[in-house]
Amino acid sequence: MMAERQTEAAFETTGSKWLQPVSDQLGFPLDQVNFLACQLFALAAAFWFRLYLSPRHANPLVRHAVATLLGVAFLIFCFGWYSTHILTVVVTSYVIMVKADIDSVHRYSMVTAMGFLTVCQVSRVVIFNYGILSTDFSGPLMIVTQKITTLAFQLHDGTCKKSEQLTPEQELHAIKVRPSLMEYLSYNLNFLSILVGPCSNYKDYIDFIEGRHISQRLRQHSGTCNGQNGYDKTPNPSPLTAVCQKLLVCCGCMLFFLTVTRSLPITYNVDPHFVSHAPFLTRLTYAFFSIQAARPKFYFAWTLADAVNNAAGYGFMGMDENGKPSWDLICNLNILGIETATSFKTFIDNWNIQTGIWLKTVCYDRAPKHRLALTFVLSALWHGVYPGYYFTFITAIPITMAARAIRKSVRHNFLSSRDLKLFYDILTWAATQLAICYTVMPFLLLAVEPTLVYYRSMYFHVHIISILIAIGLHRKHKARDPSATTKTHSAQCQPVHSNNNDKVD
Repeated sequence: MMAERQTEAAFETTGSKWLQPVSDQLGFPLDQVNFLACQLFALAAAFWFRLYLSPRHANPLVRHAVATLLGVAFLIFCFGWYSTHILTVVVTSYVIMVKADIDSVHRYSMVTAMGFLTVCQVSRVVIFNYGILSTDFSGPLMIVTQKITTLAFQLHDGTCKKSEQLTPEQELHAIKVRPSLMEYLSYNLNFLSILVGPCSNYKDYIDFIEGRHISQRLRQHSGTCNGQNGYDKTPNPSPLTAVCQKLLVCCGCMLFFLTVTRSLPITYNVDPHFVSHAPFLTRLTYAFFSIQAARPKFYFAWTLADAVNNAAGYGFMGMDENGKPSWDLICNLNILGIETATSFKTFIDNWNIQTGIWLKTVCYDRAPKHRLALTFVLSALWHGVYPGYYFTFITAIPITMAARAIRKSVRHNFLSSRDLKLFYDILTWAATQLAICYTVMPFLLLAVEPTLVYYRSMYFHVHIISILIAIGLHRKHKARDPSATTKTHSAQCQPVHSNNNDKVD
């Protein structure tokens, strides 16, 4: 009886309990019901925000205030008094941005935001012994951490660096003036992205609030096509089609989750009877399908968040090659790209896209050396302090190195014919999906013991194979004719500015 009470207390929410009857009726945890209710309300509010609180009908201050108040209301509804943690780190970071030396504002902001996040993440492991409370506020805190640090680095770029010291992307998003308090609160706490993101650039968000977001991109497209400025007098394109398409994807993901995901639990991969009695190929096959089945819940959350932003008129990228409006500026995933990825990097580039861009913005593009390792470490630290996260990101390093080496050494041999290229793509697709399955399993298992049980059941085969490939092909490259290296050295040393898709290359 005492154990039952402790378990019940451990999962008692600090958020609103108004929807407890709905939770009981559906059989879903109350925190998930509250989250879904807020996101659906946000979707409706986003349409109202675009139609009735547009820049033509309301000044930026009103739009900032409404977006912030709705965001804070969502936090209180979902997390109750725990929302004070998020508000505290945002206000503290604003004080740092205003009072700190501008030369060091990015460092102070990074240490403060990541430090606060880490303390909260440690409490989940140490205090709650790997239990995840229904009122797990770390998700919004992780998004706020991205926004705080992104803005701080972009402010430092705009005020402390010359244009020739910046990449084209850094120069484009550099901020010249410190934001006001209302602008800062609105950027970090707005209802469009407070619960599940995504993080976006500060200048893009301000353009959206002040009514320049769509018109500037239409003007750019018009200038590219015919040098005209005819879009100034035309109405903004409607996001309705894009929103409806994304909501259909959400419905499909929810249906898949209810019918398939629940029948393939991740924990069965480390079930003692299954591990000891099932053949290796059976265990490998179950691991593959259980990981595939775990993805739709992420697809659902990120696609719904994207639809909410689009419904408000935010996320317009411009006109595509067919002259149709594209609403994927802050899209957080590319489902087709994920499911058809033929390399580890391609998978990463299409999964949690805005987080990858954040890692590239604050770490990969700025680290003087060991960029790949530092980026994976920051990613693991940002996700939390569960040991499984570190198993995942450390495992990803040799796999990424092996994948690069294979592509550099082998791929050109399969480009001579269409059939060979198709064979290579199928082979690399299967290898990539199995490697992803092997890599992310600890991320879902969380703890050390089940992770080691799983890796032992897989005989650490991906670790061994990837390390051998990385070492073997690295030696092969070093043994090549040094004159060939000399001929291409000057070309290889030219600075190359990668785009947002080259996040962790």
